[in-house]
Amino acid sequence: MTDLHTGPSAAPRNVSSLLNSLGEQKRNCTVLVAGSPGGAIHLRDGLVVAVETPGAPTVEGLLLRSGRVTEEAWAAVCAADPHHERTAAELTARGLVGAGEFEVVCTAAVFDGAFALSLTTPGGWEVAEATPVVRSGRTVRPERVIRESSNRLAVLSDERGSAGERARSRVRRAPASEHGTEGTAVPRRLPARVRAVLDAADGRRTSRDIAFALGRGLYPVLLDLKRLEDDGLVEREIRVPVPRRPSTAPRSLPARGTAPETPATGALPRRVPGSNSLQPSSEPPPPAH
Repeated sequence: MTDLHTGPSAAPRNVSSLLNSLGEQKRNCTVLVAGSPGGAIHLRDGLVVAVETPGAPTVEGLLLRSGRVTEEAWAAVCAADPHHERTAAELTARGLVGAGEFEVVCTAAVFDGAFALSLTTPGGWEVAEATPVVRSGRTVRPERVIRESSNRLAVLSDERGSAGERARSRVRRAPASEHGTEGTAVPRRLPARVRAVLDAADGRRTSRDIAFALGRGLYPVLLDLKRLEDDGLVEREIRVPVPRRPSTAPRSLPARGTAPETPATGALPRRVPGSNSLQPSSEPPPPAH
């Protein structure tokens, strides 16, 4: 894998500034983001074309889990187009998914994957050569991806917890969801998509698990869960922090005159502790809308 930066002066302070820099340079590359969940951000001519992460369903997962495409049909498409250069044409020619629908699914996966990456602080990143990925012809500017991720974080964060806490928590049906109580919605009146989320909230699944099970994006599922929680129909697991072993590291400062270890020139850019993966480095998230 080739590092596309030449020295410390080019090293960005977080993934957001990295994407903006690669966009200005019109790079063809794949940014490998380490951490939990971690993932890959694919750029062509400096524009984002796909985001893959275990934290949210990919285009393949959205098509297969939702029932739009069978596993056998998808395998045939991949065999005919192993480098994912004609995926849309193959799907259309086989009468599986129209070009317009495929573009919508791919674009939604870009924003959903970026949002999933923004829920945790990355452990580091590496800029590598461009790798094949399922994508449509639609591209998105890095700044738009960053802004949308920030907006989504703001929408899902409130006094009851952050978007990340919501995403990590297991959810279960509340007692009120069985028959409905005064001031709550009766489950049978819920839209089908919201009812499916309610039915999947079994106390063992997180929002990510539900998204994968239903073949839907992580962010839409979190929105539905927030609505259900507001109506008193689901409850989130309250996590108790696990006590950590006290640090045994030396507490004294280095001797005066001792220079800190300096990374070698050409080292891969790394995150600044506390920076968020896809949030703007200087502006706070916009207010929820």
